Amino acid sequence: MSENTPNYTQSGWKLNELFASFSDPAINQTYQDLEARVEKFVSQREELKPQISREKFLQLVREQEEMSRLAYRLYGFAYLSFSANTQDQTAQINIARFQQFQAEMENRTMFFSLWWKALDDENAARLLDASGDYRYWLEQMRNFKPYTLSEPEEKVINIKNVTGRSAHDMLYDSITNRYVFKIEVNGEEKELTRGELMALVRTADPDLRAKAYQELYRVYGEDAPILGQIYQNIVRDWKNENVTLRGFSSPISVRNTINDLPDEVIDTLLEVARKNIGIFHRYFRLKAQKIGMEKLRRYDIYAPLAESDKRYSFQEAADLTFEAYERFDSKFARLAKRVFDEGHVDSEVRKGKMGGAFCSTLGPDLTPWVMLNYQGKSDDVSTMAHELGHAVHSMMAEEHSIFTQHACLPLAETASTFGEMTLTDLMLERETDEGVKQDILFGQLDDAFATIIRQIYFALFEREAHEMIANNASVDELNEAYLANLKEEFGDSVDVSDEFKYEWVSIPHIYGTPFYVYAYAFGQLLVFALYKRYQEEGESFKPKYMRILSAGGSVAPIALLAESGMDVTKPEFWQGGFDVIDGMVRRLESL
Repeated sequence: MSENTPNYTQSGWKLNELFASFSDPAINQTYQDLEARVEKFVSQREELKPQISREKFLQLVREQEEMSRLAYRLYGFAYLSFSANTQDQTAQINIARFQQFQAEMENRTMFFSLWWKALDDENAARLLDASGDYRYWLEQMRNFKPYTLSEPEEKVINIKNVTGRSAHDMLYDSITNRYVFKIEVNGEEKELTRGELMALVRTADPDLRAKAYQELYRVYGEDAPILGQIYQNIVRDWKNENVTLRGFSSPISVRNTINDLPDEVIDTLLEVARKNIGIFHRYFRLKAQKIGMEKLRRYDIYAPLAESDKRYSFQEAADLTFEAYERFDSKFARLAKRVFDEGHVDSEVRKGKMGGAFCSTLGPDLTPWVMLNYQGKSDDVSTMAHELGHAVHSMMAEEHSIFTQHACLPLAETASTFGEMTLTDLMLERETDEGVKQDILFGQLDDAFATIIRQIYFALFEREAHEMIANNASVDELNEAYLANLKEEFGDSVDVSDEFKYEWVSIPHIYGTPFYVYAYAFGQLLVFALYKRYQEEGESFKPKYMRILSAGGSVAPIALLAESGMDVTKPEFWQGGFDVIDGMVRRLESL
């Protein structure tokens, strides 16, 4: 594979397909173009009547799509620039400029969505029948009819969000991404980014693991009163808008409705996960035995079994990922390479750069951008495979409109997690060192814990925190509630020290996208079911899987999965995922 692969080195990403720089005249020209399109769209308001022709209706939908396409480019350039350097004031200003413009644009054009939601069922059905690929997007819009306010109220909320929830979220990102962590490594004090610091929690040195976590939560803990206040304001804003004004039954119901999943499905997922926590307690006890400890500390959750500090060059990581994808399907490998070949990967570790990893899709006409903070560990290779899986998912669905390309959050983890599993199989097959091989097997369980149980308990904490904040809980009380949450999560299988009470203020998702986190557990358990079927069915499985990915966000998630014989409304479906995990633990217990 590597013979045919170009040499890939770590670098920043290229954004010139969007704009050359913030001084590019094309940015102002795009704003002017958008403004002209908005004016034209608004001028057609009076044509929205119940008996509107199908042709005119579709023309208006397509005009909205073109406005969205231009808006995605403007926001994408500002956000990707900000992610590459969160301290870049020009990027910050441009995000704020776009958010203000977008709020005003949405206010002027929202008459369309309000009219559509209020339209009688008979005429809506007539127009849906002619809407083609836009159909599910339009259906989903009508699902929000019970929670929609009057036009003046909706406009106030839009404008308020620019300086409210969105501003708080950016403030959180700006504060936390400037953090520098100081730690002594091999007798030398180093200044590290969060990504570099977190690499140390996977080292074989137990003292270094402890120091890394202690330094992480020392820094976050010092700012916890401020970060906690930011969170309290975001949560109050979420409740004020969605529960008090819109009438959602609970804060989490908002996310469930966005994901087009009934509350009962998510309640079932959370309950089944909670019942199966004992599987992971068994795993932690086993891991303690394997690394020669009486009992794991929370510092040791991701400790390696082998002493070897195996590293993979960036090129090796790319080769392994492409080969794993090629084994499943050549189209997957081809699409993944496209992201690299077009310079859409930012893989360097830099101060001020956003931590972690993500994939950003800005429309069906653009190859997605992938952010990594690559440091050469095996989990960095897995992260590469994961994020490229997101990109492949988007590109598999690029025949859809900008409104229907994106899968809903729970299904958005399908290709990424599946891609990781194909990589793990390849790495296990290639590895000759038994110690490293065992590490990979244990790493699978570490990842299953991080992706399923850890995220489930984040969601359980979010649910509790939203309720507590509604009852005027202090940041200290939230810290204590989070620590109690961890004590349940780990039971008597792991010792949890007090500084972990600050972990919640270090989780960006609960700030930026409330109740996002359960999507990871949903996606991982779904992939266990899919991967098991792939192993059993071989080639005959591929069309079903391809169908799920290529559908993007054009089909309701429950209906799409039902096509492949999966019923996520039943506890048995979720239990099946935990049965797979139980089998993995049993395999390790027998080694």
